[in-house]
Amino acid sequence: MTNPIIKINVRDFGTMTAELYPEKAPKTVANFIKLAEGGFFEGLIFHRVIKGFMIQGGGYTEDMGSTDTPSIKGEFKANGFMQNDLKHTRGVLSMARTSDPDSASSQFFVMHMDAPHLDAQYAGFGKLTDGFDVLDAIASVKTGSYGWYMQDVPKTPVVIESIEVVSK
Repeated sequence: MTNPIIKINVRDFGTMTAELYPEKAPKTVANFIKLAEGGFFEGLIFHRVIKGFMIQGGGYTEDMGSTDTPSIKGEFKANGFMQNDLKHTRGVLSMARTSDPDSASSQFFVMHMDAPHLDAQYAGFGKLTDGFDVLDAIASVKTGSYGWYMQDVPKTPVVIESIEVVSK
């Protein structure tokens, strides 16, 4: 059995291809695929970009309107889910969350560089196989604050045109 493959198509930047790992985070992968196949990510942005760390998207529209999807259980070791041993190395996809370990929904991030302090604390669920140049280009955009509550927001929106599931 082969792992699911997705393509993250980003306006003006190109495509990142990733392999997903249902054996490490089955509910996370199933939720992500369901959202992608339903067109949920189309038109959303990477709203948090920190060069040398990660790019985060899947939660806001271009006009900074927020989206909402049901939360899923956090599939990572610190939350009692021992089978997820994926390290947060360059290119890894992982689920964003609040301080509540079971608050992941649609927001995800792609590691720009290694961040071992996230290992076992967040649900990693895939890894880029291609498009590292796109990741680097996005990580290099100019950022600033949006209001008093959001930092590291790209000055020009970085828009997800689509996330397509190439194979399941």
